[in-house]
Amino acid sequence: MKIAISSDEYHPILEALFKSLEQRNIEYLYFGPKQNEKPQNWTKVTLLATDSIKDGRADEGIVLCWTGTGCAMIANKVNGIRAALCTDGETAKGAKIWNHANVLALSLRLLSEGSLKEILTSWFETPYSSDDWNIEQISVVNALESGF
Repeated sequence: MKIAISSDEYHPILEALFKSLEQRNIEYLYFGPKQNEKPQNWTKVTLLATDSIKDGRADEGIVLCWTGTGCAMIANKVNGIRAALCTDGETAKGAKIWNHANVLALSLRLLSEGSLKEILTSWFETPYSSDDWNIEQISVVNALESGF
């Protein structure tokens, strides 16, 4: 599995995120400033991450900005992307099960190492649902992309 990661500013929580992915043997592509570099536009870095999912360079994404809202909004404008802003593990679990989310949006402001660990554990250990009811719900979401 390969994850596209974007952040509009360098934040120390990114180091914990990278380390957690490495411990899970998950490769990642990072789009955003490095330590001591100026912040970048959240729209630009989020689109770089989602484009890497669309073109097959990454399987899923994790997008971050100060609130997590902006990066979630822009990610959800991209066909094929289902981004969920998650602040805890249960929300991340539900986003995978019921929404088949393929992009995790996170708030740099709210994220601690403990909450990050909880969210990532739920995200990576929860498969998409395959029951008829959930598949029907996702078909409605997919139809919206086609101009439902």
